[in-house]
Amino acid sequence: MDGGEPLPDPRSPWQPEGPHGSSRALDHTEFQWTDQAWRGSSLPNAVIYECHIGTFTEEGTFDAAIHKLPHLIDLGVTAIELMPVVEFSGRRGWGYDGVDLFAPHHSYGGPDGLKRLIDAAHGLGLSTIVDVVYNHFGPDGNYVSNFGPYFTDRYATPWGQAINFDGPDSDEVRRFFVDNALMWLRDYHFDGLRLDAIHAILDGSALHILEQLKHEVVELESVLGRTLWVIAESDLNDPRIVERVGAGGYGLDAQWSDDFHHSIHALLSGEVTGYYADFGSLRHLAKALGHAFVYDGIHSGFRRRVHGRSTDGIPGHRFLGYAQNHDQIGNRAKGDRLGALVSPDLLKVTAALVMTAPFIPMIFQGEEWGTLTPFLYFTDHNDELGRLVTEGRKREFAAFGWSEDEIPDPQAPGTFEVSKLRWADVEDPLHADLLAWHKALIQLRTSSPDLIDGRMDLVEVDFDEDERWLVMRRGAITVACNFGPDEVTIPLNDQRTAELLLTSGKDPDGNSLAPASVSIWCER
Repeated sequence: MDGGEPLPDPRSPWQPEGPHGSSRALDHTEFQWTDQAWRGSSLPNAVIYECHIGTFTEEGTFDAAIHKLPHLIDLGVTAIELMPVVEFSGRRGWGYDGVDLFAPHHSYGGPDGLKRLIDAAHGLGLSTIVDVVYNHFGPDGNYVSNFGPYFTDRYATPWGQAINFDGPDSDEVRRFFVDNALMWLRDYHFDGLRLDAIHAILDGSALHILEQLKHEVVELESVLGRTLWVIAESDLNDPRIVERVGAGGYGLDAQWSDDFHHSIHALLSGEVTGYYADFGSLRHLAKALGHAFVYDGIHSGFRRRVHGRSTDGIPGHRFLGYAQNHDQIGNRAKGDRLGALVSPDLLKVTAALVMTAPFIPMIFQGEEWGTLTPFLYFTDHNDELGRLVTEGRKREFAAFGWSEDEIPDPQAPGTFEVSKLRWADVEDPLHADLLAWHKALIQLRTSSPDLIDGRMDLVEVDFDEDERWLVMRRGAITVACNFGPDEVTIPLNDQRTAELLLTSGKDPDGNSLAPASVSIWCER
């Protein structure tokens, strides 16, 4: 271009030699799909499983992941969500520093490998979601600025230059990203998109890029005859993201709800640093269960300002609820799971809340058997960029009292290797017990109309901060949780008219509940 060196195509569908190599043409019509009868599934009824292709299996490929799909079916999940799969520098990484947004990563198996995975998932009845990043490009292999005004200096993001969604010559920039979204749904048969950190998608246009994207996805949905989802990640606590367009919203199908996660994590772990300073009590968890947002127009001590807006009138199935995900684990200094912080008994209580809350439940790979495999932050950048990432990681956690020697080096191959799931652990009796517990909970959720009902105004929650118990009622279902170390007496409905569905401790005697246990009842 302009007499310079050849550059990869920004819309390249295939980069077999990585982001700095030549672009390869791809004819999507050549792949032989077998999912012609697939029409998608219901999002309100979904149970989502988030995974990272590189660490989900020992091989770290799309094809290897196919062999684990029967495990997900047996578990009872209905949808698998893949962390970003686009081309990024090196062979290992989380994928959020993608640079070729139209090209599946070469080390995972490229375009056909991804199609085989999705085709196999649909054949087993699993929906598929892909995580896409539309708020920045990665720093290594990013050539788009040579082709047009893709960036703007009027905004900034924590990860790099902001995307030009509303400045001069932004029409084709918007087209680039919307076309990318449509490609994943049309050419790869994905059922949904998870939009990363939309609070860093800055657009002052009358038609926000998110509203435009959702509108065109709806149009594609009618053409394909399949149900398609658009799910956002946001820390804004703003229900307008999922509110209908006619009411001033963007009309997205759902958004992640970090307040629910933070309430559970701070309560169980006792951690009160950073954003966890705003959480830690049963009062916070109770509010999250009934409103999704704890901070819904009230003052946040962490932010030192009023944060959020009320969710009144928004159903619970517009929010994803989870106790663990890639961010909340991987952004810890040592990538430790919740199972490394609390007892297996409390993991069961946590799982019960995730599966009985009025939200769409999501679990992170290995959570179903309480894996202790860490999920660390890992990269494979060139020498100079890699050195900066390593040093930056050490500085980040030095502020929290960690010494440099304690922080795993993101660039070290071992950091990636230790993050791979140890599937053999499933055979351990303790892990097998947790797996059976998750299966029972998921079966209960998917078979109970009261638990699928997303009306948050019908959620009733009682709790005792001192005795550390909480009771949630959803229609005929009562979920009684004891977070404390002692047996407690709690106000349950008349047990003569109730059936005990599940308990993680000994069978409740009267209204007593064993330490660190949960019992689920149904009114007959």
